[in-house]
Amino acid sequence: MKKLLILSVLLGLIQSLSAQSLKAVNYADGSQELNGLVTSNAGKNLSGVLILPAWMGIDEEAKAAALQLEKEGYIAFVADIYGKGNTPTDFGSAAKIATQFKTDYQLYQKRISLALEQLKASGAQSNKIAVIGYCFGGTGALEVARAGFDVAGIVSIHGGLSKASDRPNGPIKTKILVENPAEDKSVKREDFDKLVQEMNDAKADWQIITYANCGHTFTNPTSKEYNEVMAKRAWNHTLLFLGELLK
Repeated sequence: MKKLLILSVLLGLIQSLSAQSLKAVNYADGSQELNGLVTSNAGKNLSGVLILPAWMGIDEEAKAAALQLEKEGYIAFVADIYGKGNTPTDFGSAAKIATQFKTDYQLYQKRISLALEQLKASGAQSNKIAVIGYCFGGTGALEVARAGFDVAGIVSIHGGLSKASDRPNGPIKTKILVENPAEDKSVKREDFDKLVQEMNDAKADWQIITYANCGHTFTNPTSKEYNEVMAKRAWNHTLLFLGELLK
């Protein structure tokens, strides 16, 4: 009887793990092959969340977020911004390619729009979609708002807040949540203040939550800057925001 119980538990765990996995999705930007990931609930006509990864490309943090969002009842799609053959191998190459996309923000916006189309093709309801991004992806989330993409809201998680000085502030219709670590050395006070001005000029629905005692990558468990308490708070704030928008 005991062996049967143990076997039943193991089978349950195996079924649970197999039921929740990420599936590869191949798409393209012209001749550039792109390889995203979608949750196993694709095709079920649910609200959707696009995840924009940090500067090293699709990583464990982005994958874990997708699986957690699936548990919350969302279809999640992890975007491939760089494309096949362009995955950074170190921080130096990551900084170089991320800077290229930040500079050529229209290309960044295009790659995000292609990923949004894949999310919709995966069954996400077109009127119930949000975008979250980490680090470089957090910058991308703000670009979604600036581009005027038809999404319910965006979450920028320790993202870069600046934009080129020659870009004027424009209208912003999507709701915005910025999760900002208080000790992020990559964000200047000037960048923070200009973002607030940009949001106010646009009369946007925005909020910024600043997390104490946190460096840049405070949500990433593999980072030396990881702050477990604040990371959990940030995730709960993300879920609260998404629930308001999508449920």
